[in-house]
Amino acid sequence: MPTIDPALPAVEAEGLSKRYGRTLAVDRLDLRIEPGEVFGFLGPNGAGKSTTLRMLLGLARPTAGRARVFGDPAEDVRAAHRHLAHVPADVALWPNLTGAEALELLANLGPGTDLGYRDELVERFDLRLDKPCRAYSTGNRQKVALVAAFATRAPLLVLDEPTSGLDPLMGREFQRCVVEAAARGQAVLLSSHVLAEVEAVCDRVGILRAGRLVQVAGLAELRRLRRHEFHLSFAGPVPAGLAAVPGVADVEVLGEGRVVLTLAGEPAPLLRAVAGDDVVQLSVREPSLEEIFLGYYGEAAR
Repeated sequence: MPTIDPALPAVEAEGLSKRYGRTLAVDRLDLRIEPGEVFGFLGPNGAGKSTTLRMLLGLARPTAGRARVFGDPAEDVRAAHRHLAHVPADVALWPNLTGAEALELLANLGPGTDLGYRDELVERFDLRLDKPCRAYSTGNRQKVALVAAFATRAPLLVLDEPTSGLDPLMGREFQRCVVEAAARGQAVLLSSHVLAEVEAVCDRVGILRAGRLVQVAGLAELRRLRRHEFHLSFAGPVPAGLAAVPGVADVEVLGEGRVVLTLAGEPAPLLRAVAGDDVVQLSVREPSLEEIFLGYYGEAAR
């Protein structure tokens, strides 16, 4: 089983860049992830997240800069992959193998597997191993990959949209496994579109935009990004002063007693502000991650 060296960063990238023709997919990215840290990787579609992960995994050669995994060059795939386990966004398994056979093969390919922990994870993820992989749903293929990755106890887990296809109950089980991995000293690099998932497990988040890592922040900043859109209808005119309510922004009066606004943080101040007015309808929508980033970086009007 691989040994974690706490003196080395799990991931270290310096000036990492990737160009495809005239397109600069990743631009001078600097990144450092420590052992035991859960790092969330966020950004709109096309921001360069997948390209960055491919370079960190040694699957794409950088145009400039370098990346290391526990001190080994990422381009040296054999050396770097001794330290990591990877779960891709779209898991493909061997169609004629059963789930049990697929797990056994993955264990032989990886950096070592804790078989007892693997059996525990099979139970926790409610995974049937006697079925052929061709009969698995997307969610069950994802479970196989997650069980295999967590059971390796690899010092670094690279998880790319790992809960796609999982139901909410299994999503919570995944979060438990991430927290347990970090408690054992493993580093986790989590690329996800599920903002609540990242918020639940990550210590820091890196925000990628147009190929550049524009911000690395803790959870407080992540929570500031997380806004909800409120649609309110009143029997009378829209009350004045909504823009002054803590956390409220982007107030747009639609006429006929209707208003739409965004709210960061707890809804209690807003609800108190409208408690004396005749609210006839209220709905709440959580914007997509794409919308959040477009608004956050002032791109919505472009």
